[in-house]
Amino acid sequence: MSVTFLLTGGFAALVICAVPFAIAIALVTMGSLAVADIEPAFLAQQFIAGSQSFSLLAIPLFMLAGEIMTAGGLSQRLVDVASTLVRHRTGGLAIVTVLAALVFSAISGSAPATTAAIGGIMIPAMVRAGYDKAFAASIAVSAGVLGPLIPPSIAFVIWGIVAEQSIGRLFLSGVIPGLAIGAGLIGICWFHARRHGVPRQAAASWGEVWRAVNAGKWALLSPVFVLGGIYGGVFTPTEAAAMSCVYALVVGLLGGTLSLRAMPELFIRSARTSAMVTSIIAVSVGFGVLVAQERIAVDFAAWMADSLGNKWLALASLNLAFFLLAAVMDEIAIMVVLGPMLIAIAQRFGVDPVHFGAIIVTNVAIGMAAPPIGYCLFVGMAISGLSLARIARAIWPQIIVMLIVLMLTTYIPGFALLLQPR
Repeated sequence: MSVTFLLTGGFAALVICAVPFAIAIALVTMGSLAVADIEPAFLAQQFIAGSQSFSLLAIPLFMLAGEIMTAGGLSQRLVDVASTLVRHRTGGLAIVTVLAALVFSAISGSAPATTAAIGGIMIPAMVRAGYDKAFAASIAVSAGVLGPLIPPSIAFVIWGIVAEQSIGRLFLSGVIPGLAIGAGLIGICWFHARRHGVPRQAAASWGEVWRAVNAGKWALLSPVFVLGGIYGGVFTPTEAAAMSCVYALVVGLLGGTLSLRAMPELFIRSARTSAMVTSIIAVSVGFGVLVAQERIAVDFAAWMADSLGNKWLALASLNLAFFLLAAVMDEIAIMVVLGPMLIAIAQRFGVDPVHFGAIIVTNVAIGMAAPPIGYCLFVGMAISGLSLARIARAIWPQIIVMLIVLMLTTYIPGFALLLQPR
């Protein structure tokens, strides 16, 4: 009982005290080992085991690929292509933001990276075109959360490791929810521009379209190269992450938009972000072993089954709990720390593990934009210079669209599983 209390109450107390998640997990694990009289070397062994997964290599590699492509100007080329195609429509520049984010998500796999790369270009452009600054920032933030859903996705890599599921199949489960959120955001862009009388941009000539497509062809081919390689059986998701880095480096250097002198800074930036993510995953392995030993996850799943009885009611409760937790807690920490408990609940109610992965990662995507601590919100604040309150007020229509897609993903399994191989 004392170990259970330390793992649950102790961790919650440390999080409330703003202790970094990796340190909080390590501290409660060490305390639990001391109470249970388990050899302290156990923590070191589990830390090594948790950091040696081959799939974990995909995280820093995808982050590095996103950094290289942004520095090499590929995000600007994606924006230019989308702009020549739709800028003359009602809500055109806002729609450009969503379309460019969809393609960049298939390059970076990261929500904050997508928000930074596309938002840095599009927020000032939208403001100059007559859009409200808070709306412009909110669209960039909400478009950025397509990063965890459109493959290849860092969030799906993490969940695949935690749940021991095929990362390739998990990638496919995010495509339809991601495209549905993108379509909903485009609808909001059109409605906002029409309601507020935002002027249309001049239509691009065929010559402009051709020049933009020609300049952006290597950026547009990147998702085809990466995803085609994965599903063509040429390389694994982890190897695809390495190939993304090579592809981005070659295109940037040969195109003259990237210099070798810039590489050390790119490596440092991606290493900092990767270290934060992988440290949480590594220390959580020992935490997970103790959770399993104390039967916390199994007992909680049994309690839910006895209390709720109905699978769909249980999933609704999980979605609500996940949404509330994501508002105050790191999304990766939720997946890693609560993973064993979530998996036990899914097994208890007979939920398809890939379908359940789509539910979890859709929740993660929403959490990236949900006030008050969604990562993408802070990126949007940094780019726009606006307060959290102003962006949060503007982003609620987008959050509602995301929640509708979450409901579709939860209650219509075929919605997420449509592209699965038969």
